[in-house]
Parts: sequence; C-alpha cells; structure tokens
Amino acid sequence: MDVFEAKEWSPDVLEKVSQTFKALGDPTRIRILTLLAKEECAVNQIAESLQLSQSAVSHQLKTLRAYRFVRYRREGQNMLYSCDDEQIIGLLNEAYRYASTGS
Repeated sequence: MDVFEAKEWSPDVLEKVSQTFKALGDPTRIRILTLLAKEECAVNQIAESLQLSQSAVSHQLKTLRAYRFVRYRREGQNMLYSCDDEQIIGLLNEAYRYASTGS
C-alpha cells in the first residue's frame, strides 16, 4: 500500500513507523547497520572499522537488537552480528537517495 493511498494509519502502524525512525535517528546506528548489511562482524571489528569504542558499539547494538534490526550468534567467545531486516536496509537506501539528491 502506498502511503498516499492509506486513508488513515492505524495507531499501531503509526507507532511502529515512529519507533523505526527513532531507532534510525542516530548516525552511529546507521553506520553500524550499513556495515552489518555487508558482512557479519564482532563488536571489536565494528569498533575498529568505524573508529568507535567497543562500549559505544555495544550500546548501539543493544538498541538495534531491541528493534530486531540486527541478530547475533556466538562463535567461541565472540558474538557475531549481522543485519536481520532487509527492509530496514531498503529504507536506509531510500533515505540515502533522498538525502544525496539535495531535496
């Protein structure tokens, strides 16, 4: 359904849309999602790649996990993270196109 075809958004849908944009409202979370869309990474790899502290990465991953945008699995002592929602990556791609056109 196109946003302009919707007569009225239900309160549940409005809340989910609002929470999605809230979760994506932090540049660090966007950078992490962009990296995880390409490859599975451990916290230290994310921190090194994005030049962030491991605690900052862990904090942002906690939020991304809460929204189910990322998943993780244990491999030995490491937790490996990857993107868990292709629609979120599509939304980020659209946002990038929108922002990069100067609109």
